Amino acid sequence: MGLSLLAVVGAVGLATYFVDGRARERSSAAKGGDLVVPVAVAKAEQRTLPVVIRAIGNVDPYTSVAVKARVDGQIVEVNFKEGEEVAKDSILFKIDPRPFLAALRQAEAQNARDAAALSQAQAQERRYKELLEKNFVSKDAYSQFETNAQTAKAVAEASKAAVETARLNLEYCTIRSPIDGFAGKIQIQIGNLVKANDVNPLVVVNQVHPVLVTFSVPEQQLAAIRKYSAEGPLTVEATVPGANKPATSGRLSFIDNAVDPSTGTIRLRGVFDNADNGLWPGQFVNASVRLYEQPNAIVVPSQAIQNGPDGEYVFVINSNSTAEMRPVKVDRSDGQDTVVSSGVKAGERVVIRGQLKVTNGARVKLES
Repeated sequence: MGLSLLAVVGAVGLATYFVDGRARERSSAAKGGDLVVPVAVAKAEQRTLPVVIRAIGNVDPYTSVAVKARVDGQIVEVNFKEGEEVAKDSILFKIDPRPFLAALRQAEAQNARDAAALSQAQAQERRYKELLEKNFVSKDAYSQFETNAQTAKAVAEASKAAVETARLNLEYCTIRSPIDGFAGKIQIQIGNLVKANDVNPLVVVNQVHPVLVTFSVPEQQLAAIRKYSAEGPLTVEATVPGANKPATSGRLSFIDNAVDPSTGTIRLRGVFDNADNGLWPGQFVNASVRLYEQPNAIVVPSQAIQNGPDGEYVFVINSNSTAEMRPVKVDRSDGQDTVVSSGVKAGERVVIRGQLKVTNGARVKLES
């Protein structure tokens, strides 16, 4: 019995020793004792940083044309492949021209007949005018031939217009691309009959040189955008998510004339040369508008900023490898960079990884 009690007392004393030891370690760490915390750091930099507004946008063709037939007929030729680039005025489709060629010949024949009738009526009008001047015929008799000449002239002009209409309809049998762009899916294949101005287009051609990027930003940004756009063209950048290529640069070309009250946003549009076809209609992109360049900004990595009961702070590593918790005033964040207006100086080292184990005054070990 005595030995058992002694063993229990010994175990309790040993446990108390270890608990007290751990407590002393935590207290020592809190006071900057021998416990060393591994951290990763980065230097605060002073540099020029652009003020940028970011948003999600989508790519739109600069011009999109739904190509339709302007005359009825049967498609006899398709001179392009789906998805290929087509030049302005290149031939896309041909409609059977034979009915329109026959109509043109008929109109030309009618015009020739009416022109001959006009020539005869004018000759008679001239002869009777000479007779009227010699008082060989009455004015009423001359008036009849004058009217006949005017009527023949009107008929001839109408038949001439009919010739022009027939010639135009014949030209409409050859359907050309109205713009430079890329052709979409062929909606009506060769051999099918088409109607003039049918609901369904033959094909849609999209112009992508240049191309547009449309996006919306909060209405609170409108005043700044209007202010700086009045001073000169604003740069717009677009990045395709997941694409391993630098951002494409363009210029702001459009600010909508009204804020969307349902979303509280204003629609903007940028135009891009898109020489490499890096932007394609329908794509979603990360868009940004650069308002101006902020010089001499103190920039730290965004992961260095911590939030506490008293506001935002960072851990600054002193020359003796101890951490100092320092309050900062954040001006703005731009992706992986944060601009601070006070609390940190250029060249100071701030902790960017391992903050959860760091306390004010703790000794640290720098990791690579």
